[in-house]
Amino acid sequence: MSVLFKFTQFVQKTFALWVIFFSGLALYSPESFIWLKAYITWMLGIVMFGMGMTMTLNDFKSVFQTPKAVAIGVIAQFLVMPGLAFLLCKIFSLPAEIAIGVILVGCCPGGTASNVITYMAKGNTALSVACTSVSTILAPLLTPAIFYVLASQWIEIDAFSMLKSILQVVLFPIILGLIVRSILKQKVNHYIQVMPLISVIAIVAIVAAIIAGSKAQILESGLLILGVVILHNGLGLLLGYWAGRFFHLSEPDCKAISIEVGMQNSGLGVALAAVHFAMSPITAVPSAIFSLWHNISGATLATYWAMKAKPKK
Repeated sequence: MSVLFKFTQFVQKTFALWVIFFSGLALYSPESFIWLKAYITWMLGIVMFGMGMTMTLNDFKSVFQTPKAVAIGVIAQFLVMPGLAFLLCKIFSLPAEIAIGVILVGCCPGGTASNVITYMAKGNTALSVACTSVSTILAPLLTPAIFYVLASQWIEIDAFSMLKSILQVVLFPIILGLIVRSILKQKVNHYIQVMPLISVIAIVAIVAAIIAGSKAQILESGLLILGVVILHNGLGLLLGYWAGRFFHLSEPDCKAISIEVGMQNSGLGVALAAVHFAMSPITAVPSAIFSLWHNISGATLATYWAMKAKPKK
């Protein structure tokens, strides 16, 4: 188990490289990965089940211990990223199919990778976990509602159907994971250690499937989408940090909120696009590229902050 655990840690640390590698393979040989599209929702469900298994009631203690910081992080998550997505779509006059995808990923909750990145950045990891947990639980209501408000001018939105999808692929698997953890307790600890490896494999497969299915659109509009994603992510990290500073939070709290706001559950964006906008494959591409980019930018920012942090005396 120790060898497998070390391998899991290695894969986690090199996650962005695996995404890049398999994205390249998907572009080179799309037929090798496109069949995975049929299993995207199942793979995301596995990721969320793993998240549920790693969660405990202690993860929610920060909600009550530091309610101000958690509230700031969650509110910023659902205001900053959707708002930035809408503005970028307007500023760049994005085609409807791409605009819908950009707004969709902007309306998703924080991603689980933000917890690891916050730890690397010497931020408040407990706050990051609390914000991720709360935003994920609120996502079934807030994601379709905000998406409906912002994207309905481009396309007709079935918000209820989207709510149902998020319940199926996010909330139910998390609750199931929590139940399994509470029943098995200590017996499940060894298996929890490899859940990050399973999550990485699932997310890499999801991204590769979308890249493979959208090769032609990516070659045509990939640079435009990449530019918008970089701006979206970068501005989210910046505004998240300054939201914390504006409300006089500590530096570790500001780091946590910055990363929490800037890093999205892009796998959910991919899954929702694949289910609800299957006739427009490029709609899922912003989420797929976001999944690649935010791990690169997040790891880079975490390294900078970790080097800048003053050593404890």
